[in-house]
Amino acid sequence: MAGEISFFELGVADPERARTFYAGLFGWSFEPGTTEGGGYAISTSGPPGGVHGGDPGVGPYVFFRVDDMRAAVALVRALGGTVDEIDAGGDEETVARFGRFQLCRDDQGSPFGLHQPPAAT
Repeated sequence: MAGEISFFELGVADPERARTFYAGLFGWSFEPGTTEGGGYAISTSGPPGGVHGGDPGVGPYVFFRVDDMRAAVALVRALGGTVDEIDAGGDEETVARFGRFQLCRDDQGSPFGLHQPPAAT
């Protein structure tokens, strides 16, 4: 099913501090991620998430599930939205583990993300 929130990402200055803060606040568990500059995959009772460093003062990124990234990107553009030219999907290992990600903006400039989860194994 497409359209539900499937992933969130917290951009922070210091991922270690974020790990301590959110583990204390929500009881989330963290495991090392694959992003440059450090980061973690977050296990929650809701949608999975991630935290990465190097983004001081950035708000959370919300990603909506899509079944076909290429088709969804084409539809964003057809509806007047924009798509960042950088595919945030990552290398093959990251894609296999987390899926594909794409940052976009709607036709009014509001940011959001698309997430195609990894293929079931």
